[in-house]
Amino acid sequence: MKRLFYVLAFALTLTLNFNKMNAQSAYDYIPSQEPTEQKVAIRTPYGEIVVKLYNETPLHRDNFIKLVKTQMLDSTLFHRVIKNFMIQGGDPQSKRAQAGEVLGGGDLGYTVPAEIIPGLLHKKGALCAARMGDQVNPQRESSASQFYIVQGRVYTPEEINLIRTRYGMPISPEQEAVYTTVGGTPHLDGAYTVFGEVESGFEVIDLISAQETDANDRPLQDIPMTVTLL
Repeated sequence: MKRLFYVLAFALTLTLNFNKMNAQSAYDYIPSQEPTEQKVAIRTPYGEIVVKLYNETPLHRDNFIKLVKTQMLDSTLFHRVIKNFMIQGGDPQSKRAQAGEVLGGGDLGYTVPAEIIPGLLHKKGALCAARMGDQVNPQRESSASQFYIVQGRVYTPEEINLIRTRYGMPISPEQEAVYTTVGGTPHLDGAYTVFGEVESGFEVIDLISAQETDANDRPLQDIPMTVTLL
């Protein structure tokens, strides 16, 4: 069974290579001039997370709005939780999952083209699309429903410089300022689509990420969600 454990690196192993050609084409992107950004509430047993969807990633924005309007995400679980990394949910198979069942392989039968935009960072609270790995998904197309919210951690300037110099990732001084204050997961930049960010409920991310999990990073106590447009 396919398992959508798309976010593979969560330490400074940095097995992801920066795709310079993809980044260059993304720099030619003209940001949307839409005056407002759609906001969404993700309600969990630990509280509510409010996110705004970026207009700069219209395919992911519109797909997520469709999922919310059709209630596809309701009763799905945050099925993969890794402290100081991220919380992942949206697997449709998680709605009826038995205790201990391995999750992460569910999909909706389609993918969303990548919208990897420089400047949309994996900072704490970033809403991002999960995906299959590069070996089977070289175009880095996103799962239709599975997403993750970054918790990450705060990095030192020395750690950021290590990422920048050893692995050739062009982390700007502005990006470094984010990762050394707000925190996040900088090694995922350029590899996954970031399509929104948390506006409130950061403490809920921390509470969920602190839950005890099994060997597959599934919380021992289910964490269902209900998602509505605001």
